[in-house]
Amino acid sequence: MRATELTAYQKWSILIGASLMLSLAMGMRQSFGLFQPAILHSTQITAADFSLATAISNIVWGITQPFVGIAADRYGTRYVMIGGVFVYALGIVVMMMSTTVGPFIIGMGLCIGLALSCVASSISMTVASRAVSAAKRSVTMGAVSAAGSLGLVIASPLAQSLITSSGWQMAFVGFLGLVAVMLPAAFAAGKSDKIEIEKSDELDQTLGGVLQTAFGHSGYVIMALAFFVCGLQLVFITTHLPNYLALCGLDPSLGASALALIGLFNVFGSYAFGWLGGKYPKQLLLGGIYIVRSLAIAAYFTLPATPTSTLVFASVMGALWLGVVPLVNGLVAQLFGLRFMATLTGIAFFSHQVGSFIGAWGGGLIYERLGSYDYAWKGAVIIGLLAGSMQMLMNVRPPKAKDELGGALPNAA
Repeated sequence: MRATELTAYQKWSILIGASLMLSLAMGMRQSFGLFQPAILHSTQITAADFSLATAISNIVWGITQPFVGIAADRYGTRYVMIGGVFVYALGIVVMMMSTTVGPFIIGMGLCIGLALSCVASSISMTVASRAVSAAKRSVTMGAVSAAGSLGLVIASPLAQSLITSSGWQMAFVGFLGLVAVMLPAAFAAGKSDKIEIEKSDELDQTLGGVLQTAFGHSGYVIMALAFFVCGLQLVFITTHLPNYLALCGLDPSLGASALALIGLFNVFGSYAFGWLGGKYPKQLLLGGIYIVRSLAIAAYFTLPATPTSTLVFASVMGALWLGVVPLVNGLVAQLFGLRFMATLTGIAFFSHQVGSFIGAWGGGLIYERLGSYDYAWKGAVIIGLLAGSMQMLMNVRPPKAKDELGGALPNAA
């Protein structure tokens, strides 16, 4: 079955399933920072331990994503996603029972990291891209990414409410209820495995050949390296913003409000960048996101933190939050087609997760050593400006082009 032969019901069930799964997986993951003050108060886990567990989660996510992508491209996405749901549930149970750093790292660091490889943005975008035509691909991925951000609007207030009223363990029980909803969503999204990929969307090579071509393509390499800053900035904010607000003497509930606002504005931002990516150069939009994010971080941390400045900052960051997802995935599809999309986006995502590791662990380490986040946010700003400039200059010519007679032109890398 081809994408053009899908009924409206089949297409929408796939897209809604992918959106719901992404939404809940990311919503919970981005809300874990809200648990930090309560966990530090009632267990032997320290701020550095929490940061390390978060960092390990992100690096495990990055290391396993290429291999999960290979499995999804070879055996189908459904089995990968269903397995990821069960591993996500296991991770939450282990975290809920943890009072020392060892089990907590197993739960958050290993289980949640692996689960996110199976159910988050890379696999969801692969599913969404197969369900529509090439002309609608960018805006569809933007729409799925936008719907995916709604999970933060649900998970963040739920977590803060349960932490305040019933304790952090009961908040994790509430998260298990959200994980249960992910299971039917994974079944629905897995219907995309039956869709045939158009020959025009494929790079006519083996997996090994495509990998060799990708690593030799300067544009792909620059995009993957620049993706590093995305992970560094976002995970630094989700992990350390609640603690930063507490240091500034602000109400802890402000952190939950800020994260929820990020999720809300991300709905509009993700869809807008998906739509814009179908009309304007994706590399310019992507580089612009990195640069504007960096300027917003500099402005927020330079000025005194207030409820108003925090909510304005959250709104700006939310508009720029997951807009990178349809653009990066769209660039991979533009350069290499759909056949090995999960694999190639997974490899690029490894760079993102190296940045996430440094943003989470490095931010906590700097705070523990210096008692301030100043050097952490300044580093995030400088790296973001450099990465955004590099991204705008990336080579976007496909690695193999066809001339008017159908002959192969020299490699465009």
